[in-house]
Amino acid sequence: MKATYLLVAFLALASFASAFDPRPLQDFCVAVPDDSSKDAVFVNGKFCKNPELVVAEDFFKHVDPGNADNKLGSKATPVTVNQMPGLNTLGISLARGLIPPHTHPRATEILTVIEGTLLVGFVTSNNQNNTNRLFTKVLNKGDVFVFPLGLIHFQSNIGNGNALAIAALNSQNPGVITIANAVFGSTPPISPEILAKAFQVDYKVINYLRKQFSYDNN
Repeated sequence: MKATYLLVAFLALASFASAFDPRPLQDFCVAVPDDSSKDAVFVNGKFCKNPELVVAEDFFKHVDPGNADNKLGSKATPVTVNQMPGLNTLGISLARGLIPPHTHPRATEILTVIEGTLLVGFVTSNNQNNTNRLFTKVLNKGDVFVFPLGLIHFQSNIGNGNALAIAALNSQNPGVITIANAVFGSTPPISPEILAKAFQVDYKVINYLRKQFSYDNN
């Protein structure tokens, strides 16, 4: 009888799992006419290389430190399927370094501190009261922290020296949306009227912020 219950539970779980489409590995997939297949791309991955032509280098990538000599004082270097072809279909990638508040629309991230002291955190999605909860933690060498899929999160070096962290993500192409860049540096730009209402500030503030992302607002 126990075996019967186990089998029924397994079949129910299998049918539940198969009721969902695979998670997309790109932002969108525009359908093309049948006579334009030559212009189509393979969804949820890339076309596969002939196995007979695969070499060890397809599964290797050396990652140098990113250039942190910028306004933000930080830089992240990704290793996704676009940098390492062998990751195709394996559902994993990583990044070295730090970047400002951002989100990965297709992946959960787990961060390990290799060197330095970091302040990290993430913000939950809107709750019933239309508020968002912030979870933060100070991390030191050897500490690990996880950022749930799709939530806005950040890492900041609060130590006296350099900091280094390695992030693992459960997607070969997790995507990244840097919040400030997306809001104030999109192409074409979001209407300043919309941003002024959303942030409850004067147009001059919006124009100032947009100028930080090289927009000409004259």
